[in-house]
Amino acid sequence: MTRIEITDSHCHLDFNDFQDDLDEIINRALEAGVTKMITICTKLSEETLVRAIAEKYPSVFYAAGTHPMNAATNPLVTVSQLLELTNHSKFVGIGETGLDYHYTSETADIQKESLLNHIEAARLSNLPLIIHSRGADHDMSEILSSEHKNGPFECVMHCFSSGVELAKTALDLGFYLSMSGIITFPKSTELRELFSSVPIDRVLVETDSPYLAPPPFRGKRNEPSYSVHTAKVGAEIFGLDYSEFSHQTQSNFNRLFSKVP
Repeated sequence: MTRIEITDSHCHLDFNDFQDDLDEIINRALEAGVTKMITICTKLSEETLVRAIAEKYPSVFYAAGTHPMNAATNPLVTVSQLLELTNHSKFVGIGETGLDYHYTSETADIQKESLLNHIEAARLSNLPLIIHSRGADHDMSEILSSEHKNGPFECVMHCFSSGVELAKTALDLGFYLSMSGIITFPKSTELRELFSSVPIDRVLVETDSPYLAPPPFRGKRNEPSYSVHTAKVGAEIFGLDYSEFSHQTQSNFNRLFSKVP
């Protein structure tokens, strides 16, 4: 029987949650059919650690940037710093970056400045931008739209759980929306309805592990192997077999993250 393959487009394998059993985590992912994982660096000061994980495991790739919640407590990332990282063979994306007004609205100005630098690096490198957006739909829509007019870039709205306005903006710009374990939660009816109207060729799957574990693991540590549970709900949303949905989303991943072999 052919194994069904799936991709975890966003996880955080460098977090302390995984420090004691990372080999087992990766093996479970591979056994579940998760053949590719992107581990995300959220502070450039920790880039070497994230890079080392990607170098150790053939199935793991990495991206790096400054998370918006870290923008005010870390040195402002420069375009040149990000571009230098792109020389590494396993560095495949810019970010995560973005805006978070839910927890850190008081640092909005520095978040925006950081975001603009990440956008420019994505534009110049032709690597996809990885966006975190929470509580900032209007500002995010305006920035992405205006910056795209200044020069195109590719982008994924990671762990998408925002509203219709931001979804429409992103899709109109040719971007991708990534579904996380949030899509599986009982109270996420509106989000499932939103995703049902998204073109199937613009959807990715992620865990954002160690966060947002889908049932039957909700409330526990998430890990890349649980991509399967999110993808099965995604398949239901689109009325597809799991094999069809996983094949389509992996094809989408390969198209966006074209540096991944």
